[in-house]
Amino acid sequence: MAHQATPVRTARLGRTLGPEPTAVSGVVLLLPGGDEASTRRPSPVLPTASVRALGRHLARAGRDEGLVTHVVHYRYRGWNGSEAHLAHDASWAAGEVVRRYGDVPVCLAGVDMGGRAALRAGGHTAVNSVLALAPWLPEEDVAAPPEPVKQLSGRRVLLVHGTNDQRTDPELSFRLASRAKKTNRDICRFEVHSDGHGLHQHRSEVLALAEDFVMGVLFGHAFSRPVEDALAAPPPLGLRMPLAAGFGRSLKRR
Repeated sequence: MAHQATPVRTARLGRTLGPEPTAVSGVVLLLPGGDEASTRRPSPVLPTASVRALGRHLARAGRDEGLVTHVVHYRYRGWNGSEAHLAHDASWAAGEVVRRYGDVPVCLAGVDMGGRAALRAGGHTAVNSVLALAPWLPEEDVAAPPEPVKQLSGRRVLLVHGTNDQRTDPELSFRLASRAKKTNRDICRFEVHSDGHGLHQHRSEVLALAEDFVMGVLFGHAFSRPVEDALAAPPPLGLRMPLAAGFGRSLKRR
């Protein structure tokens, strides 16, 4: 009896979130969270819930500019050590954007383990920016090489972390940003004081900050003053920038 071949798993892009523009001028790839180690298939719903709201918000904000947003559906649930499956899937997705839409700028936007994937895959030639929300990063180990940052050269990078995050250590994202800032000045990091891993207490401010960053990096809109200041400030000031309550409520682009 012949053995049936095991089907090869492939990553894929979800449907565009929100209204699709007639012409695409920029793309945000949304990278959900995952597990540190797992070869199981990701759940089709739960991991993507945290990025769908972000994707819909950005799609509405950038509709007139030709922005589309896609959730990346991974092959596996886990990062899986040196395999770095989620990062490889993020790189594949950036290449798929080029195949579908041509030479348009891409922002990788990841949450939790997806934040690590966004940072790791940021060196793809189609990617011009990275947004990492509460990124999961490995504990530093003197016996292991540190999380790489050289791939972020030439990209604009924004990290956002709640100071009360009990799942992913905000100090680790600060240390990574500090190392990356030495070779790339276009990196900033905002701290959401008193907020936890999901950034639920200040959700509207976080969405407004993400919108401000994405519209600037993909379409050349002027950044708000806080983002400008964070990018220009030397460490540690620009890497511990507090996200002010009410950010975005009366924000006007110049």
